Amino acid sequence: MVLPASDAGLTTAQAAQRLAEDGPNALPGDQRRTLLGIARETLREPMFLLLLAASLLYLLLGDLQEGLILLGLVLVVLALTLYQEGKTERALESLRDLSSPRALVLRDGQPLRIAGSDVVLGDILILAEGDRIPADAVLLSGTEVQVDESLLTGEPVPVSKVADVMAVQAAAPRPGGDGQAYLFSGTLLVKGHGSARVTATGARSEIGRIGTALVSLSSEPSPLKKQTASLVKVLALIALAASLFLVATFGLLRGDWLAALLAGIALAMALLPQEFTVVLTVIPALGAWRLSKQDVLTRRIAAIETLGATSVLCVDKTGTLTENRMTVAELYVQGHKLLIDYAVTSELPESFHTLVEFSILASVAAPFDPMEKAFHRLGQHFLQDTEHLHHDWTLMQQYGLTPELRAMSHVWKARQDQQHVVAAKGAPEAIVDLCHLDGAAQARIAAAVDAMAAKGLRVLGVAQARFEGEHWPAIEHDFEFEFIGLLGLADPLRGEIPDAVAECRSAGIRVVMITGDYPATASAIARQAQLQSTLDTAAADPLLTGDAMAAMSDAELQARMQSVSICARIAPEQKLRIVQALKANGEVVAMTGDGVNDAPALKAAHVGVAMGGRGTDVAREAASLVLLDDNFASIVRAVRLGRRIFDNLRKSMSYILAVHVPIAGMALLPVLLGWPTMLFPLHIAFLELVIDPACSMVFENEPSESDVMRRPPRNVNTPLFGGLTLLLALLQGLGALAVAMGAAMWGADQLPEGGARAFAFATLVCTNLALIFSNRSRAGSLWASLWVPNRTLWIVASAALALMALALYLPWLARLFVFEPLPLLYLGAALGLGLASMFWFEAVKLGQRQTAKAASI
Repeated sequence: MVLPASDAGLTTAQAAQRLAEDGPNALPGDQRRTLLGIARETLREPMFLLLLAASLLYLLLGDLQEGLILLGLVLVVLALTLYQEGKTERALESLRDLSSPRALVLRDGQPLRIAGSDVVLGDILILAEGDRIPADAVLLSGTEVQVDESLLTGEPVPVSKVADVMAVQAAAPRPGGDGQAYLFSGTLLVKGHGSARVTATGARSEIGRIGTALVSLSSEPSPLKKQTASLVKVLALIALAASLFLVATFGLLRGDWLAALLAGIALAMALLPQEFTVVLTVIPALGAWRLSKQDVLTRRIAAIETLGATSVLCVDKTGTLTENRMTVAELYVQGHKLLIDYAVTSELPESFHTLVEFSILASVAAPFDPMEKAFHRLGQHFLQDTEHLHHDWTLMQQYGLTPELRAMSHVWKARQDQQHVVAAKGAPEAIVDLCHLDGAAQARIAAAVDAMAAKGLRVLGVAQARFEGEHWPAIEHDFEFEFIGLLGLADPLRGEIPDAVAECRSAGIRVVMITGDYPATASAIARQAQLQSTLDTAAADPLLTGDAMAAMSDAELQARMQSVSICARIAPEQKLRIVQALKANGEVVAMTGDGVNDAPALKAAHVGVAMGGRGTDVAREAASLVLLDDNFASIVRAVRLGRRIFDNLRKSMSYILAVHVPIAGMALLPVLLGWPTMLFPLHIAFLELVIDPACSMVFENEPSESDVMRRPPRNVNTPLFGGLTLLLALLQGLGALAVAMGAAMWGADQLPEGGARAFAFATLVCTNLALIFSNRSRAGSLWASLWVPNRTLWIVASAALALMALALYLPWLARLFVFEPLPLLYLGAALGLGLASMFWFEAVKLGQRQTAKAASI
């Protein structure tokens, strides 16, 4: 069967109809978490099991009203959890949609980049080196196409493909084997480029028939998750031991074993910090969603932990620091220079025509590369009505760029000419080498290159040759090339780059520019970007070339990279050595890349950042982050947001640890001291209504600290709850416990048992809210933090106080909570005690600020 699709591809309407008929181009078994599934997972959490156990006990005791209310609170807490998890799942869903393989197709005759899931039967795919093939297809045209089919065959050696328009009439063979026209979904184009027509999508593709799904490799838990899991296990063991101890003590002292069991459940609920798992899911996932809004796609959530700790950013020049909008700005031929300004230059002198002609002949006919587009634009502007544009010539042979020779050549045949015309373009030194010039000519050209590069221009050389016969030389050196001239291309620096670099400098992050450009060009761009000011002025030469690097040992490179800010004439495979050298120096490295050869460096870096616009699928799959707009300033914004996310994780988890201390203490100490029970499971369930949204929503919405980009990167190995952080959280909790216990003692002397319980509970709720406010800022004052906008904070605080008021003063609800009416004076006292519980911690933070200020003087 020949599919009814023209060379112009499908129309938008045809594609939409086929997508509706066949469904998305996705493999079966790609499961998404449903609300029902989230509910089942949540109800298996220890906290919910304890709540259910407590409600069942009340029902068994005949307390129908309290049992049903507790079950109602289970549903409320469950609803909150479903909201949080649902919001997280929606964020992850949007990230999955963004991170699905992209495909370039012809729609309505125009190239269009779409999600791989939107590819349909009959689409014309435009494929380039490094692309992941999105669906089964047949190759219609191609040059040197080689595909890695190891995903399907297990064989690591790429196989060659040949174009065959009519191949779809035969039954498609199995993957593997050279000389076929068939391409298979999920395989990787490792060499060449071409176009192909889609023959099968989704479950109908070869990979869909082989298995029901592609299951992602399970990733190792992040250091933070390991650390938190360890802490939760310790606290769970403590909770179990303390609960059993309390049940035994209560039962033996008072003889009421059912009440003892309820007290034990209350203590276990108070000690179990089940919010840790919520926080570790919600905050990073929503943080990743926020990153995507800033044109940074997070492919691995764990990378967010590392992002804020980055100490070195290795970035490409072209397209990342610059606009990747190349324009030919200067020409050089036989000692003569010509500046090009499209607005001013009306005519191109005849002596420069050949240079422009052969720069186009050495480029592809329909270019994607910005440099080649610039050559075509120059020719169309100045040579449109001359004999120098050859639309009817036939391309006979191509010689690609190699690490040994940074030049490419095209062999053309004219219709009436027996000779073949050879056009070469590439690095000036490579073109000079091809032309076998003498020393004087080499010196003249080198001087011209240096003068153009010093202006920040990217310089390419162009050469020509003639050849008779059909037996092409094995290498370009066997042609007799004649040097034509040089072209200087301007690629303006992005306007926001100097400010972004300055922000990195204030954040203690070193920026290293890596480029394949000429050293003088790289240095000129570095000066414009103010990169070199990131180094000590007394440091060694900040520029390292690829040739110099090749001559260095690993130890020498490691020492050299301590002072380098510019790496020029770097081959893609040398990036891996740069990353390894920086890592050996103890740096936390973020590396950008876009090509197939960049993948090892991206994988080796702590945070690999692939280019989303011009990057290959291989680079994107190897990276942790994908830069959707290819802009360095977006990386800096991502670092800022990464630091904010980690700060908010620390704040939230410190709050969780702190708030469980007074709750556990109020569940345990009154029983041990022989006082009336202060907290029942119902009270703790109520407190969870405050704690859950506070830890996952309030702190997630906290904006960045004012000094987030004015402090050095954190040590990536520093534990989240290590040292001072853990100590301050425990001290906060003990301070809140002391206030709550003091309120319980005072209330016991002044009020009946129900009133004392109500006063202690109100004080506990207020200290809980106080802990939220105290933990909003890592070092800033409480007064300053009140003016930092966070609407969710005020919603949660207002709701908590409103619910507390209902529990205290709504008669039937007060009876359920075993409260007696609390005089307004004591309610004011509870609010005052909540505020007082923050003062000592504010004093600690003030001391920290004074110490830091004294140290900076």
